Amino acid sequence: MKQIAITGIGVVSPLGSDTRTLWDNLVQGKSGIDTIGEFSELPVTFGGRATAFDPERYLGNKELRHMDRYAQFALTAGLDAYQNAGLNSDTYPSYRTGVLIGSGSGGIETIEEQMNVFHTRGARRVSPMTVPMFITNIGPAELAKRIQAKGPGFSLSSACATGGHALAIAARLIQAGDADCMLAGGVEACLTPFAVAAFASMRALSTRNDAPQKASRPFSVDRDGFVMSEGGAVLVLENYDKARERGAEILAVLEGVGMSVDAYHMVAPDPEGTAVVYAVEKAIRDAGISPSDIGYINAHGTSTPLNDKIETSAIKKVFGEYAYRVPVSSTKSMTGHLIGGAASLEAAICILAMRSGVIPPTINLDNPDPECDLNYVPDKALRSEVSHCLNNSFGFGGQNVALVLGKG
Repeated sequence: MKQIAITGIGVVSPLGSDTRTLWDNLVQGKSGIDTIGEFSELPVTFGGRATAFDPERYLGNKELRHMDRYAQFALTAGLDAYQNAGLNSDTYPSYRTGVLIGSGSGGIETIEEQMNVFHTRGARRVSPMTVPMFITNIGPAELAKRIQAKGPGFSLSSACATGGHALAIAARLIQAGDADCMLAGGVEACLTPFAVAAFASMRALSTRNDAPQKASRPFSVDRDGFVMSEGGAVLVLENYDKARERGAEILAVLEGVGMSVDAYHMVAPDPEGTAVVYAVEKAIRDAGISPSDIGYINAHGTSTPLNDKIETSAIKKVFGEYAYRVPVSSTKSMTGHLIGGAASLEAAICILAMRSGVIPPTINLDNPDPECDLNYVPDKALRSEVSHCLNNSFGFGGQNVALVLGKG
């Protein structure tokens, strides 16, 4: 794979909506999970709210009323990334800059609100803004309009792998010559009563209502489900040579991509993990490196009974004996699971880890599962210089993405 430069990062998360705050909280092992008052009557009463998110930095009152929260995430994270990269309207021709931001559920908050209006007040009271507020492609469209990016622009959705797929496809568009610069990632704002009730109904969520900050417990024997959160990240990807030519600070490089589908079950991962192994091996080959060159694995690590042991097994199959030495952590233990926003946020975390020489921990790992016996960096951050990171992301439907990122 021809390397792709990453030159900008914008984030929204329960641990902060700027990279400095996010990183400081991750390194300190803080949890962004808390009880949510409006969920008091639900089976699950907690989640990871992006409480520091401030859309008014970019949006006026009218824009806020006409934009679902997920689109606000996409726009603000995208504009932060754009500024972080030092881009402006003169950097690239408008048709050479694109936007690809995915979401698992799009404007679910708007759907819930307007369905309630429909059932209680009638069809004529449904807002005419409902459709443009809930369709998933409006997030990237709003960002493209703001920065006048007229190149490839669309959304995609692969549940929890969405952000990884967005980065992978954006990189391929640059390699194919369809763009010189892409703003790409995933965002999610499905921390709503109906969505939480739906996930709880399928028994996917932790029910530790009495200890929300302890609920996300990847690789622990007593893990009982993931913790739903909101947010995501947008990264600026550029043609490597053009980024160098314009004097951009290259934060990292996207070196390799591997994608696969389990073709096994709607929501359960294939217990053999063969498609996961394929995706990880493909990403490493694509990067032109060896498994032993990977210095850190940011695991999908959802804290669900099946995922954690299957992912652990897949890592062993790819890395052999080295699997026991390479640091692996699940930052979902602190951020919770951002669904469509998880993968791109975790790619951003990999970049911050390489730049700081620190690997964030897996917190709440005080009762390890015997089947999960790798070095998960329990509870405390680890100082380690890393040149290559692996970022794993797996979605409902069996869609898998593995990304290899290198130091800039």
